[in-house]
Amino acid sequence: MRTEHPAASGAFQAVSGRAVAADFDGGSVTSDAGALLLGQATRRLGLWTALRLVSRIIALRGDPVMAVLAGELRAKRRTCAPVAGKSTLNRLELGGSSPSGDSKIVHDGSAIADVSGTLFLDAHEAAPDRVVLDFDAMGDPVHGAQEGRFFHSYYDCYCYLPLDVSCGRRLLAARPRPANIDGAAGAVEEAARLVALLRARWPDTRMVLRADSGFAREALMAWCEANGVDYLFGLARNERLAAQVADFMRSTRDSWSRERRVVGKAEWTRGKANPRFVVTSLAASAHDARSLYEDLYCQCGEMENRIEECQLDPFAAGASAHGMRANQLRLWFASMAYVLLCAVRRLGLAHTCLAAATCGSLRLELLEIAAWVRIGVRRIEIAMDTNPPFRDEFRTARR
Repeated sequence: MRTEHPAASGAFQAVSGRAVAADFDGGSVTSDAGALLLGQATRRLGLWTALRLVSRIIALRGDPVMAVLAGELRAKRRTCAPVAGKSTLNRLELGGSSPSGDSKIVHDGSAIADVSGTLFLDAHEAAPDRVVLDFDAMGDPVHGAQEGRFFHSYYDCYCYLPLDVSCGRRLLAARPRPANIDGAAGAVEEAARLVALLRARWPDTRMVLRADSGFAREALMAWCEANGVDYLFGLARNERLAAQVADFMRSTRDSWSRERRVVGKAEWTRGKANPRFVVTSLAASAHDARSLYEDLYCQCGEMENRIEECQLDPFAAGASAHGMRANQLRLWFASMAYVLLCAVRRLGLAHTCLAAATCGSLRLELLEIAAWVRIGVRRIEIAMDTNPPFRDEFRTARR
């Protein structure tokens, strides 16, 4: 790196008797040296493919650290950069499911959809006794004429209505959907895919689906009952339900295929009655009414925090492509970034002050680190800032 600058090149006002000069001659510099932790996490997970996907949202085309992570230090042609650029990524997003004359860059949607679930399985040394899968939907505003966009009165905007599935802080599925559908649309198909994936490795693990009242649909409950999957769903309040549960049971006789357990909570807040109800397949002998509602059902509210974290921190919100297929791929990119950041937190930061940090905090504190990159014949040196705020946590995580 040059240490002397000609007076005419980028000169600024002197400071303390010293000349100040600046120019674009610093060599290979990156602002994302901390992304090396993503490489470590990917190697631990055995998932280089996932890292190549996530480079779509964290990389600059000519960034030297991204080239290191991609394993492509030199471009194939002199006029190209080592890491894929916008045109290549557009062909990936807009390509079909098989190579053609128009596009030889394609993606396997079914394989990508299973990545998060496979990572979830691999994170466990032994099969758990029970897995609770949280289903939820939250509006994803769009700002153009995207395919499938509709105005949603609840969110008061044009948006998509993605279906998300998680288990604790781990995201298992994310699928964009048009906003003019029922919130539970596609839940049966997604539940069938995930349960089959998990049961292939954990045949004896009990599966429980948990969601708010938007998913208390006959089709989903009937599927759970037919496939040995338990469920716990909120139940929308109505006048008959609030007055007397027996009246509600008569009102559902035509829409429900069988008798089901309903639990009600008598709640009085802000000077008025606010009764709550859930419907479940879990037996009263295993879960009394109070623990069922307070200890198990109320935890599904945490799912909204996970969706917001994924939308805001890895930029999963605001699908900007025109077609639904391309937006699905972009949502997968963002979801993979979320999964990798969660892996960094779980594998490297469990006993640090960042153990419960959001993905946004991890990105700002551990990934966005300025560094000078020197690529030699036998060695790649990445010289980072000497005293970043979380240097010790970074060193702990890289192990």
